[in-house]
Parts: sequence; structure tokens; C-alpha cells
Amino acid sequence: MEMKGKVIVVTGGASGIGAALVRRFAREGAAGIVVADLDFDGARSVAHEVKGLGLRIDVSSEADVQAMIEEATRHFGRVDVLCSNAGIALGGGVDASNADWQRIWEVNLMAHVYGARAVLPQMTERGEGYLLQTASAAGLLSHPDSALYAVTKHAAVSLAEWLSINYGDKGIRVSCLCPQGVRTPMLLGTDSDRQSFLRDGSVSAEQVADDVIAAMRDERFLVLPHPEVLEFMRRKAGDVDRWLGGMRKLRAKAEAIRSGRG
Repeated sequence: MEMKGKVIVVTGGASGIGAALVRRFAREGAAGIVVADLDFDGARSVAHEVKGLGLRIDVSSEADVQAMIEEATRHFGRVDVLCSNAGIALGGGVDASNADWQRIWEVNLMAHVYGARAVLPQMTERGEGYLLQTASAAGLLSHPDSALYAVTKHAAVSLAEWLSINYGDKGIRVSCLCPQGVRTPMLLGTDSDRQSFLRDGSVSAEQVADDVIAAMRDERFLVLPHPEVLEFMRRKAGDVDRWLGGMRKLRAKAEAIRSGRG
């Protein structure tokens, strides 16, 4: 799918990957862009750059997501592409609070469900549409520091697969964005030692946006700004026990860095 002439909604569009996607879609000639974010000032500022519509929404609220699609449709006439991009990162393991588990579940998974539920009726009626869902390489592999992030991103990947399986023959294309480290506020705003294993080899948000455009043009499911992730997936599939051992080594390395021993 080409983005020229398309109406596109981007959640989490005020900064990071979302803002880079908005600007890239504008350069591709999108007919209309909705920039949605909890940060209304940021969303409005990015929307102003591309002559789009800025909205304040909380993606963990189904009512907000439904209202976003309704407003986008009222303003531009339709929604051709929904980029369900907003996400959060919380650290912790199984001992993390129920409140943290629920919060990250609502944002990293249920927001994708709410978005698809809101936009698919009009897309299936037209027989065409595109869902771009931002997950993470952690959703294909894991994350040694955060069970919350790894589990919810795995769920996001699984949902994207399910949507492709069930709606691909109805004209709906689905791509799942799974980067490793990206130089965004989510990565750069955290403790540098804690995230050093992601900072090494990190890419810019603009590079991610370029990769997204290429994948959507080819209608590829996986968008992998870090090509090595594909090899890691093959290793995991080929020998899960060996891969788990490697992940334990990565966790130990991260802990050594945090303690000043690395």
C-alpha cells in the first residue's frame, strides 16, 4: 500500500516513533493525518506541522479510542490506516504490583484491541484498510529486565498475527513493528546503565519510519528495523534451550553493568 492520498491515524504520535511516522506519512503525501496522544500539546504541535488533527486520547480507554476513530472519520471522511503505536515500559517481574500489570496490559495490548474493534467495521465494509501495530523485538524474543514488557509485547504480536489470519482475505493488511533499541524518550529517558544493552545498536525513530514505509509498501507482516532480530528468532526456534541460556547470560551482563562490575 502506498500512503499517498490515505487518511492515517497515529496513536502515541506526539513524540518518538509516532512523531517520526507522522512526519514520514506526510512526506509520502497522506491526505489527512490524525495525531493522537495523552500529551495533547505535543499531539497538537506535531499535527500542526503536517496540517493534521491533534487529539488528546488515553488509549487504555475504549471510549477514547472509539471517539478518536469517530472524530477522524467525521473530519476526513474515513480511516485508511490505523497505526496503533502508543505503548509504555515498566520494569519488574512476577512480583510487580497488580496495578502495574493491569496498566501495561491495557496500554500495550488492549489499546490494539480497542483500535481494531473501532476501525475494522468501516475497513471491512470498504474491503480495504491497513493496521500497523507497534510491538517490540521483546514480543518475538523476550526482555531480561521486564516480565511486564515482554509478556504484553508477546500478546501484541499474537494479536497482530490473529488479525492478519482472520482479516487478510477481507482486504485488511496488517504489519507488526518489532524494533529493539530506538532512540526515543522511552529509551533515552531511562537510566543509561540499565538500558545499555538496548542503547548499543539502537537506531533513530526516523530510520524506523523509513522501514515502516518500505514494509507497508510491500505489505510485509514483520517490520524489523534491526535485521539481526530475524536471526535471533531462527536461533530461538532452532534450539530453545540454548537460546534461553544465551538470554540468561544477557541478563547477567546487564546486572553486572548496573552493579558496576561490567
